[in-house]
Amino acid sequence: MLDVYLAITVLWGFVFIYAVMATMDFGAGFWSMFYINRRKATATSIANRYLSPTWEVTNTFIVALVVAVYSLFPRGAYTLGTILLVPGSLILLLLSIRSAFLVFSNIAEEYKKPLTYISGISGILIPGLLISVLPITHGNYVDFSGNRQTLDLAGLFTSPNEYAFFGFALTSTLFLSSLLLADYSKASEEFEAYRVYRRDALFIGPISLIMAFLIMFTLKNEAAWIYGKMMKDLPLLYLSLGCFLVGGLGLLLPSQKTKTPGWPRLSVIAVTAQYLVASYVYGKAHLPYIVYPEVTIHSAFTDPNSFRAIFITYIVGFAILFPGFIYFWSLFMNDKRYLRQSKSSIPKK
Repeated sequence: MLDVYLAITVLWGFVFIYAVMATMDFGAGFWSMFYINRRKATATSIANRYLSPTWEVTNTFIVALVVAVYSLFPRGAYTLGTILLVPGSLILLLLSIRSAFLVFSNIAEEYKKPLTYISGISGILIPGLLISVLPITHGNYVDFSGNRQTLDLAGLFTSPNEYAFFGFALTSTLFLSSLLLADYSKASEEFEAYRVYRRDALFIGPISLIMAFLIMFTLKNEAAWIYGKMMKDLPLLYLSLGCFLVGGLGLLLPSQKTKTPGWPRLSVIAVTAQYLVASYVYGKAHLPYIVYPEVTIHSAFTDPNSFRAIFITYIVGFAILFPGFIYFWSLFMNDKRYLRQSKSSIPKK
C-alpha cells in the first residue's frame, strides 16, 4: 500500500516541477514575441536572455514525466496513451514547432520576427493542451466499452470545464512568467523591463484567479465527485488564496534599495507556493483514480519489486542531478556577468 502512494507522489512531483518550469518557459517565449516590435524597450531582450539557457533544461522534465508514467503505472499508461492519442499528438507537434523555430529565430536574423511569432504562439498553446488532460481524467469523456477506451473529443471541446482549465493554463502561464521576468529584470537592473513585467503581472494575476474560480464552478457541475473532495480541504484552498494575495502584495510593497516599488522575488515564491498548495488539494481529491472511474493507482501500479528498483534509480538520479540544477539556477539568477550584459550585446530591433 505504501509503495503505490510513494509512486504517485514521485509522479505528482514531476508533474508539478514541469508545470511550473514549463509555464515560465512558454510564457517567456510569448512575452519575447509580444514585445518584439517595441522600440527602446528591453522586455524582449530580457525574455530572450531568460529563454536561452533554460528551455532545454525544462524539456528534460517532460521526458522524466513520461518515463515515470510508463515505469510506475504501466497499465494506466496504456489507457492514457490510447485516449490521449489526438491531444498528445498535437502537443508533440507544437513542442517540435516551438523548439525548432525558437532555435532558428536566434540564427536567421533576417527571419527573426516571423520565427519568433510562430514559436511564441505555438508555445502559449501548449500549456492549454497539456492541462486538457485533467478534464479528460475526470471520466466524463472517456467511453470504456469492453477492452476499448475511446475519447469523446466533441464532448470534451464543448465542455465549459475544459475551457475553464484552458483559460486558467494560459493566464497562469502569462502570470507566472511575468513574475519571474520581473524578478529577473530587477536582478539585472533593467528597470524599464521590470516596470513592464510588473505591470503585466498586476493585470493578469486577478484574471488567473477568476479562471481558478471558474474551474471550481464548472467542476461542481461536471465532476461533482472531485469537487466534493476538494471542499473537504477548504482551509488549504484558503491558504492558497492567501499565498496569491501575498504574491500580489509583494509587487506593491515599497523597495528601499530602488525607487521602483515591488519585491518580485517574494511574489515568485508566494505564487509558486500557491500553486503547490492548490495542486496538492486537487491531486489528493483525484485519488485513487488515474482515469475516473475505471483506472485507479492500485489497478495500474507496476510490480512491487520493479517499483523498488525504479524508486532506487530515481533516488540515485536525483542525488546526482538535483545539486546540478540548484547550481545552474544560482548561477543563472546571481551571475552578475550574465545578468548585466552590456547593452551593446543586445541586438537592436
